[in-house]
Amino acid sequence: EKDTWRVENGELICSGHPIGVMRTDRQYENFILEVDWMHMEPGGNSGMFAWSNATPGSNRLPNGVEIQMLELDWVKLNKRPDFDPPIAYVHGELFGVGGVKTLPDNPRGERSKSILNLCKPRGQWNHYTVVCVDGVIKLAVNGTFVNGIAKSTQKKGYLCMESEGAEIHFKNLRIMELEPGVTDASQTAPLLH
Repeated sequence: EKDTWRVENGELICSGHPIGVMRTDRQYENFILEVDWMHMEPGGNSGMFAWSNATPGSNRLPNGVEIQMLELDWVKLNKRPDFDPPIAYVHGELFGVGGVKTLPDNPRGERSKSILNLCKPRGQWNHYTVVCVDGVIKLAVNGTFVNGIAKSTQKKGYLCMESEGAEIHFKNLRIMELEPGVTDASQTAPLLH
């Protein structure tokens, strides 16, 4: 929708509605991504997708490796009687979606969870450094590496920013491309026109 994303005072602001993504105009393989993000609502949900096909699936989200950005109150507001997630579940999880498989450094099922809770609450900026090289992703939250995955079955594709039901602000988005690795067609998302 035209009012899902807007720019104000150097910030990219996402309303969170409807659910979906905004993608880069081209694909990336090996790179370092830096981004500042801040949730504005209790329990806000968002994230970014690396190495994505940028094509909506059944839940309106694409495949790729999700880099989770959940606000600290998410766990309290989404309690289920059959599942009590650890505090690390609120931010910094890495996991393959839409058929993309990964090997988690810190397994919580098929997901990889942060080993430290370094996320700041809504209304405060968080900084992610995401290093993506040859199917391996390492994530630093506010200056400390806390999570990673390896052996991603897709390791070249689009970067996507997620709209998933809550207002979130982004700024200082930087991508530094690194030398390409050995990636064949089966490990590359299809090109979109």
